[in-house]
Amino acid sequence: MKDLLLVTPPFTQLNTPYPATAYLKGFLNTKDIPSFQIDLGIEVILQVFSQKGLQNVFNRNIDLQKFSENSQRIWALRDEYVKTIDQVILFLQGHNPTLARQVCSMNFLPEASRFNTIDDLDFAFGNIGLQDKAKHICTLYLEDISDFIVECIDDNFGFSRYAERLGRSANSFDELYEKLSDSHTFIDEITLEILKEKMESVQPKMVCFSVPFPGNLYSAFRCAKFIKQNYPETTLAMGGGFPNTELRELKDPRVFEFFDYITLDDGELPIELLHQNLSTQADLRDYKRTFLLENGEVIYLNNSAKNDYKQAEVGTPDYSDLLLQQYISVIEIANPMHSLWSDGRWNKLTMAHGCYWGKCTFCDISLDYIKIYEPVAAKILVNRMENLIAETGETGFHFVDEAAPPALMRDVALEILRRNLVVTWWTNIRFEKSFSRDLCFLLKISGCVAVSGGLEVASDRLLKLIDKGVSVEQVAKVTRNFTEAGIMVHSYLMYGFPTQTEQETVDSLEMVRQLFEMGVLQSGFWHQFSMTAHSPIGISPEEFGVKPKKKEILFANNDIDFIDETGIDHSKFELKKKKSLFNYMHGINFEMPLENWFDFRIPKTTIHPDYIHDALLEDDNFKFKGNSKIIFLSNNLLAQDFIKTKKGNSRKITQLTFHLKTNIVKIDLDQEKAYWLLKVMEENSIEKAQKLTLQHLKSNFEDHFEDFELFWFSKPLKQLKENGIILIL
Repeated sequence: MKDLLLVTPPFTQLNTPYPATAYLKGFLNTKDIPSFQIDLGIEVILQVFSQKGLQNVFNRNIDLQKFSENSQRIWALRDEYVKTIDQVILFLQGHNPTLARQVCSMNFLPEASRFNTIDDLDFAFGNIGLQDKAKHICTLYLEDISDFIVECIDDNFGFSRYAERLGRSANSFDELYEKLSDSHTFIDEITLEILKEKMESVQPKMVCFSVPFPGNLYSAFRCAKFIKQNYPETTLAMGGGFPNTELRELKDPRVFEFFDYITLDDGELPIELLHQNLSTQADLRDYKRTFLLENGEVIYLNNSAKNDYKQAEVGTPDYSDLLLQQYISVIEIANPMHSLWSDGRWNKLTMAHGCYWGKCTFCDISLDYIKIYEPVAAKILVNRMENLIAETGETGFHFVDEAAPPALMRDVALEILRRNLVVTWWTNIRFEKSFSRDLCFLLKISGCVAVSGGLEVASDRLLKLIDKGVSVEQVAKVTRNFTEAGIMVHSYLMYGFPTQTEQETVDSLEMVRQLFEMGVLQSGFWHQFSMTAHSPIGISPEEFGVKPKKKEILFANNDIDFIDETGIDHSKFELKKKKSLFNYMHGINFEMPLENWFDFRIPKTTIHPDYIHDALLEDDNFKFKGNSKIIFLSNNLLAQDFIKTKKGNSRKITQLTFHLKTNIVKIDLDQEKAYWLLKVMEENSIEKAQKLTLQHLKSNFEDHFEDFELFWFSKPLKQLKENGIILIL
């Protein structure tokens, strides 16, 4: 028996739990409040995609004559699907690696329409390994079954969303309310069966639903209705990303037929206060950012005098109770970053609350979860990483920040290296100029494998209008630095931004083409601009040349329909932009003129064909920045003294040999300077918390020798810098 049951309703991700309930449970642990958490999504998926589950799917009473030839084929092969499903799921859970050879034989799994793309497998994968090929084939197999379920049994089904349409800026509650009065869907039946079992075993006083996305909303309400009907003494609350952005203007009292409370923004203090209200007979009426119903009207109470908890106080996320070993890794080959997202299990953490930039005009920067910026100290973050490794057995981390701060990323990387941790991690960034070549190298050796950032519109005019704080040229240099360090770079790309012209759309595509052609970008995704209610554009649309279509808000409010005064139909570019991007990600068709991608007339690009190439030519190697921090990374070195004679003159020389992981670096220095360098490296090793600045290093050098710049920019020192033995941060 637990006080609280924390629920993530279907569906979010197959490969890893969404972290919200784990964060809440970690916080509740610090308050000695007993809780239990479930990810209903993965539990439902595991029931459906099993021998028993598929037998139930195929035994449903359906009229096959009404459905497509593809569904008829899947039904005809139903015995093959039932026979193979358990082994496929085990393989995708990482428990049955030998199945890969069977899968790749191409005569093992039944194949339907999703396999029509299989001819592109070798092209898309290149030389990628057998296991990943098999994962992709198994992904197609699962998608075939999903297509059958959607067409024949439950048209709301989707692996990462369920009835998502019902939650997308539903200004009125009417449609969702009506849907909830319908009979249970196929997925509902399975979901509620699992929920009933958890309610009986946990016996919670309060059930808290975390709803991160529109695709989780319907199931949250369906589950809440079930609990209200069958466990009426249980208190129900909802929070999460969807309420935080969409339900800030909630007015419809019918919502509270399902939930007692809806909380906004950081959930720690609101949920603690709700628990306190449950645990005492007194009417405390002490709430933090909470909607409730009073006298038939929706009211919002934020009357607690207590301040929200600092990030250092909320505890380490706790993933216990979740089926960590049963999540499913799938692979999408078209987009490397999407593959990273869906393959493998990642422990999710944040480096900071909110966004340190907080200016982008398309972003919901008026909301506290972005507006209030609070970083977490590097030592605390790495402590949490070590705790999670011990708890989960997983060493992969996804930092889910809006944009991770470069200085904090540096400190986290150094702390990882100090502790000799072996971890793999990735995060979201802004393409800051502070991501130098050396910083990127440091991040790489600490375990960073990928970053994603918003280039958005590859137009300097529009980037200024967005207030992105970057230029295309800067993005090119930063992506080069990451790429050369061996870190994959993904870029979010936007089209249809207010006042964007067709010329700017074409020029933006040309910039993207050149970034891929130069090899500094490996992954990207185009999405159409969406105006949100809490962004600067949504708050003051007229300033950006758009007219909103006003609607009465009784339920959800985020995405706003609008009229762009340019009158351009940006959607006509979508498919062709995505097709060209697919080609660029696979390193082909760079030579094709942009107009050949489109079946309608477009303006010729105004961007010089060598724009990105020329932007990458500038070299900062000979700039002296005295406040730069100096990091010495290698202790694996040998020193050998010898005498060098030239034209009758003898000099004492020391050869320093650095044994790196993949190569050997040898340099010769005057003996005195060599031993000075060795002493400095020893005194300022990576284990030292205090970092040496370049100015201090210069002063130290000039206490013994002359002309530091000549030494610092010499060929031997250049070798050490190029090989990452000396980093300048």
